[in-house]
Amino acid sequence: MRRFALLLSIIFVALSLNGCGYNQIQQNDEGVIAAWGDVEAAYQRRADLIPNLVEVVKGYAAHEKETLTAVTEARAKVGQMKLGSDVINNPQALAQFQAAQGGLSSALSRLMVVVERYPDLKANQNFLDLQHQLEGTENRINVARVRYNDAVRIFNTSIRTFPNNLTNNFLLKLPRREPFKAEAGAEKAPSVKF
Repeated sequence: MRRFALLLSIIFVALSLNGCGYNQIQQNDEGVIAAWGDVEAAYQRRADLIPNLVEVVKGYAAHEKETLTAVTEARAKVGQMKLGSDVINNPQALAQFQAAQGGLSSALSRLMVVVERYPDLKANQNFLDLQHQLEGTENRINVARVRYNDAVRIFNTSIRTFPNNLTNNFLLKLPRREPFKAEAGAEKAPSVKF
Protein backbone atom coordinates (compact mmCIF):
# COMPACT_ATOMS: atom_id res chain seq x y z
CA MET A 1 0.00 0.00 0.00
CA ARG A 2 2.87 2.39 0.81
CA ARG A 3 4.47 1.72 -2.55
CA PHE A 4 1.20 2.41 -4.28
CA ALA A 5 0.81 5.72 -2.38
CA LEU A 6 4.42 6.64 -3.22
CA LEU A 7 3.85 5.81 -6.88
CA LEU A 8 0.69 7.92 -6.94
CA SER A 9 2.55 10.79 -5.28
CA ILE A 10 5.32 10.63 -7.88
CA ILE A 11 2.80 10.57 -10.72
CA PHE A 12 0.91 13.49 -9.20
CA VAL A 13 4.08 15.57 -8.77
CA ALA A 14 5.19 14.79 -12.34
CA LEU A 15 1.81 15.76 -13.77
CA SER A 16 1.59 18.92 -11.68
CA LEU A 17 5.06 20.01 -12.80
CA ASN A 18 4.02 19.50 -16.38
CA GLY A 19 1.08 21.88 -15.92
CA CYS A 20 2.97 24.55 -13.96
CA GLY A 21 4.54 26.10 -17.04
CA TYR A 22 8.15 25.47 -16.07
CA ASN A 23 9.07 23.93 -19.42
CA GLN A 24 7.11 26.54 -21.37
CA ILE A 25 8.87 29.39 -19.58
CA GLN A 26 12.22 27.78 -20.34
CA GLN A 27 11.29 27.40 -24.02
CA ASN A 28 10.16 31.01 -24.21
CA ASP A 29 13.36 32.20 -22.50
CA GLU A 30 15.42 30.28 -25.05
CA GLY A 31 13.29 31.86 -27.79
CA VAL A 32 14.22 35.33 -26.53
CA ILE A 33 17.91 34.42 -26.41
CA ALA A 34 17.79 32.99 -29.95
CA ALA A 35 15.93 36.05 -31.26
CA TRP A 36 18.56 38.29 -29.66
CA GLY A 37 21.25 36.25 -31.42
CA ASP A 38 19.51 37.01 -34.72
CA VAL A 39 19.54 40.73 -33.91
CA GLU A 40 23.26 40.60 -33.13
CA ALA A 41 23.94 38.65 -36.34
CA ALA A 42 22.10 41.25 -38.44
CA TYR A 43 24.06 44.08 -36.81
CA GLN A 44 27.31 42.15 -37.33
CA ARG A 45 26.50 41.80 -41.02
CA ARG A 46 26.07 45.56 -41.24
CA ALA A 47 29.32 46.17 -39.38
CA ASP A 48 31.13 43.83 -41.76
CA LEU A 49 29.76 45.59 -44.85
CA ILE A 50 30.57 49.13 -43.75
CA PRO A 51 34.37 48.99 -44.27
CA ASN A 52 33.80 47.88 -47.88
CA LEU A 53 31.27 50.65 -48.44
CA VAL A 54 33.59 53.26 -46.96
CA GLU A 55 36.52 52.13 -49.10
CA VAL A 56 34.49 52.38 -52.30
CA VAL A 57 33.22 55.84 -51.37
CA LYS A 58 36.73 56.98 -50.35
CA GLY A 59 37.95 56.35 -53.86
CA TYR A 60 35.33 58.70 -55.29
CA ALA A 61 34.88 61.31 -52.58
CA ALA A 62 38.24 61.75 -50.93
CA HIS A 63 37.47 65.32 -49.87
CA GLU A 64 34.37 64.21 -47.88
CA LYS A 65 36.66 62.99 -45.15
CA GLU A 66 34.46 64.24 -42.28
CA THR A 67 31.53 62.06 -43.28
CA LEU A 68 33.72 59.03 -43.87
CA THR A 69 35.41 59.57 -40.52
CA ALA A 70 32.00 59.77 -38.81
CA VAL A 71 30.96 56.43 -40.33
CA THR A 72 34.24 54.81 -39.34
CA GLU A 73 34.03 56.16 -35.77
CA ALA A 74 30.40 55.10 -35.38
CA ARG A 75 31.27 51.60 -36.56
CA ALA A 76 34.18 51.51 -34.11
CA LYS A 77 31.86 52.44 -31.23
CA VAL A 78 29.53 49.64 -32.19
CA GLY A 79 32.46 47.25 -32.47
CA GLN A 80 33.75 48.17 -29.00
CA MET A 81 30.52 47.16 -27.31
CA LYS A 82 30.95 43.71 -25.82
CA LEU A 83 27.51 42.20 -25.80
CA GLY A 84 26.11 38.80 -25.21
CA SER A 85 22.76 37.36 -24.40
CA ASP A 86 23.03 38.95 -20.93
CA VAL A 87 22.23 42.37 -22.46
CA ILE A 88 18.58 41.34 -22.72
CA ASN A 89 18.42 41.31 -18.93
CA ASN A 90 19.93 44.78 -18.60
CA PRO A 91 17.79 47.69 -19.86
CA GLN A 92 20.71 50.15 -19.59
CA ALA A 93 23.00 47.98 -21.71
CA LEU A 94 20.20 47.51 -24.24
CA ALA A 95 19.72 51.31 -24.39
CA GLN A 96 23.48 51.83 -24.91
CA PHE A 97 23.45 49.22 -27.67
CA GLN A 98 20.51 50.93 -29.37
CA ALA A 99 22.21 54.35 -29.05
CA ALA A 100 25.42 53.08 -30.66
CA GLN A 101 23.45 51.50 -33.49
CA GLY A 102 21.48 54.75 -33.90
CA GLY A 103 24.73 56.68 -34.24
CA LEU A 104 25.86 54.29 -36.92
CA SER A 105 22.56 54.63 -38.77
CA SER A 106 22.88 58.42 -38.64
CA ALA A 107 26.42 58.32 -40.02
CA LEU A 108 25.31 56.01 -42.81
CA SER A 109 22.52 58.45 -43.69
CA ARG A 110 25.08 61.25 -44.04
CA LEU A 111 27.17 58.96 -46.22
CA MET A 112 24.21 58.43 -48.53
CA VAL A 113 23.89 62.23 -48.88
CA VAL A 114 27.52 62.32 -50.03
CA VAL A 115 26.67 59.65 -52.58
CA GLU A 116 23.88 61.81 -53.99
CA ARG A 117 26.46 64.51 -54.75
CA TYR A 118 28.61 62.18 -56.83
CA PRO A 119 26.77 60.73 -59.83
CA ASP A 120 29.81 58.70 -60.90
CA LEU A 121 29.82 56.93 -57.55
CA LYS A 122 26.16 56.00 -57.84
CA ALA A 123 26.84 54.49 -61.25
CA ASN A 124 29.75 52.39 -60.00
CA GLN A 125 28.65 48.74 -59.94
CA ASN A 126 30.66 47.92 -56.80
CA PHE A 127 28.99 50.73 -54.94
CA LEU A 128 25.56 49.74 -56.19
CA ASP A 129 26.14 46.17 -55.03
CA LEU A 130 27.28 47.33 -51.60
CA GLN A 131 24.36 49.74 -51.35
CA HIS A 132 21.92 46.92 -52.11
CA GLN A 133 23.64 44.70 -49.55
CA LEU A 134 23.40 47.45 -46.95
CA GLU A 135 19.74 48.05 -47.74
CA GLY A 136 19.05 44.34 -47.43
CA THR A 137 20.94 44.26 -44.15
CA GLU A 138 18.90 47.15 -42.75
CA ASN A 139 15.77 45.21 -43.67
CA ARG A 140 17.17 42.12 -41.93
CA ILE A 141 17.89 44.19 -38.83
CA ASN A 142 14.31 45.41 -38.78
CA VAL A 143 12.94 41.87 -39.21
CA ALA A 144 15.24 40.60 -36.44
CA ARG A 145 14.07 43.40 -34.12
CA VAL A 146 10.43 42.58 -34.81
CA ARG A 147 11.04 38.88 -34.15
CA TYR A 148 12.93 39.72 -30.97
CA ASN A 149 10.07 41.91 -29.76
CA ASP A 150 7.62 39.10 -30.54
CA ALA A 151 9.75 36.61 -28.57
CA VAL A 152 9.92 39.10 -25.68
CA ARG A 153 6.13 39.51 -25.77
CA ILE A 154 5.61 35.73 -25.66
CA PHE A 155 8.11 35.35 -22.83
CA ASN A 156 6.76 38.24 -20.77
CA THR A 157 3.22 36.95 -21.19
CA SER A 158 4.27 33.45 -20.13
CA ILE A 159 5.81 34.64 -16.87
CA ARG A 160 2.83 36.84 -16.01
CA THR A 161 -0.04 34.39 -16.57
CA PHE A 162 -1.34 31.85 -14.08
CA PRO A 163 0.02 29.27 -13.15
CA ASN A 164 3.31 30.15 -14.86
CA ASN A 165 3.62 33.30 -12.75
CA LEU A 166 3.75 31.14 -9.60
CA THR A 167 6.41 28.92 -11.13
CA ASN A 168 8.47 31.94 -12.13
CA ASN A 169 8.03 33.73 -8.79
CA PHE A 170 8.95 30.71 -6.66
CA LEU A 171 11.35 28.70 -8.83
CA LEU A 172 12.86 30.62 -11.74
CA LYS A 173 12.70 34.30 -10.77
CA LEU A 174 13.32 35.39 -14.37
CA PRO A 175 12.89 39.14 -15.00
CA ARG A 176 10.72 40.67 -17.70
CA ARG A 177 12.63 41.31 -20.91
CA GLU A 178 12.78 44.74 -22.52
CA PRO A 179 11.77 45.03 -26.17
CA PHE A 180 13.51 47.22 -28.71
CA LYS A 181 12.08 50.70 -28.59
CA ALA A 182 12.02 53.41 -31.23
CA GLU A 183 14.69 56.06 -31.03
CA ALA A 184 13.70 59.46 -29.68
CA GLY A 185 12.06 61.49 -32.43
CA ALA A 186 11.24 58.47 -34.58
CA GLU A 187 7.54 59.25 -34.32
CA LYS A 188 8.07 62.31 -36.55
CA ALA A 189 8.17 61.72 -40.30
CA PRO A 190 11.50 62.80 -41.81
CA SER A 191 11.31 65.79 -44.11
CA VAL A 192 12.43 65.26 -47.66
CA LYS A 193 13.86 68.32 -49.41
CA PHE A 194 14.97 68.59 -53.00
